[in-house]
Amino acid sequence: MEPTIACVVPCHNEEAAVGKVVGDLRAALPEAVVYVYDNASTDRTAEVARAAGAIVRQEPRKGKGNVIRRAFADVDADAVLIVDGDDTYDASRARDLVDLLFEGPYDQVVGARRVTDDGAYRTGHAVGNKLLTGAVRSLFGNDVTDMLSGYRVFSRRFVKSFPALAREFETETEMTIHALHLRLPTAEVVVDYRVRPAGSESKLRTYRDGWRILRVILDLARRERPSLVHTVIAGVLALISVVLGIPVIAEFVRTGTVPRVPTAILAAAIMTIAALVLLVGYILESLTHMRQEQSRLAHLAYPAPVRTPRYTTHGAGIGPVPVRKTVDGP
Repeated sequence: MEPTIACVVPCHNEEAAVGKVVGDLRAALPEAVVYVYDNASTDRTAEVARAAGAIVRQEPRKGKGNVIRRAFADVDADAVLIVDGDDTYDASRARDLVDLLFEGPYDQVVGARRVTDDGAYRTGHAVGNKLLTGAVRSLFGNDVTDMLSGYRVFSRRFVKSFPALAREFETETEMTIHALHLRLPTAEVVVDYRVRPAGSESKLRTYRDGWRILRVILDLARRERPSLVHTVIAGVLALISVVLGIPVIAEFVRTGTVPRVPTAILAAAIMTIAALVLLVGYILESLTHMRQEQSRLAHLAYPAPVRTPRYTTHGAGIGPVPVRKTVDGP
C-alpha cells in the first residue's frame, strides 16, 4: 500500500500566488491531497485555490499557528507537508522533501532556504533568523541552520504528537524545539527562496514577530530546561546576596559587632530565596523529564514513515539535491 501524502498551505490574502503554489504541488506530488487553509482572507484566495484544484478549508482565527493547530488535528496522512502560500519557496521541490522523509525514515525534513533573488530576505529578517537560531543552539545544544523555515514535511507521528500551542509565526520555532528536545530524526534539504510575486504582501513584521519568537524561545527554555533557567536565576540572587553580605561579615570580623542588621537580614533572605529557586528548578526538571517520557511514548504510538524507493530525479532539471542530515533519534 502506497503511503498517503497531504500538503497544507496556510494563506491569508494570497490570491496572487496561491494558484501557482497549488499547481506546483500537484505537479510535483500528483498523489497528494492539497489543502489550502484560508486564514480570514478578504480577497479571492479561496476561489483561486479551489480553481487550482485544492481542497479549501477555513480557519477564522488569524495566525499561522492557529492554522497549523487546526490542520494537524484535521489532516491524517503518512506524510504532511506544509509550505507558505506566497510562492517564495520552490514548491516544485516537494517531491525531494517527501522522498527523503520516507528514505530516512525521518520525522521532519526542513527546506533550508537559499536566497536566489535580491530582496527576497529583508536584512532585519536575516539578522533576526541568525540571532534566534543561535539562541536555540545555545539553549538546546543542537545544530539548526534555518529554524524559521516555513517549508517542512512531517511524519504522521510528529504531527499527531506535536502540541501546536503557538498562535502566529512562532509556530516554526515551536516545531524546531519540539524536534530537538525529543531528539527526533531530522534532515534538511536546501531549497531556493525568492521574492514574492507582484500583488503579494508580506504579513511578517520584523520587530514585532522577532520579539514574539524570542519570547517563545525564553518560555520554552523555562518549560523545557527549568534547571538551567533556575540555576541562572539562583546564581544571580546568590551573587547579590554575597555583594550585600561581604561588608557586613568583614565588619563583624573586624569589630565583633553587626551594626548593619537590616543589610545582614536582607543578604540572608536573598540567599535563602536563591536556595529555594534552585530547589524548585530541580523539582521542575524531574517533572519535565516525566512529561518528556509521556511525549515520547505518544510519539512512538504511531509507526515510523513507510520506506519507499528514492526517486532518481530531483525536480525538473535541478540535478542532485544538497542535503544536510542530522540524525539524532532511534
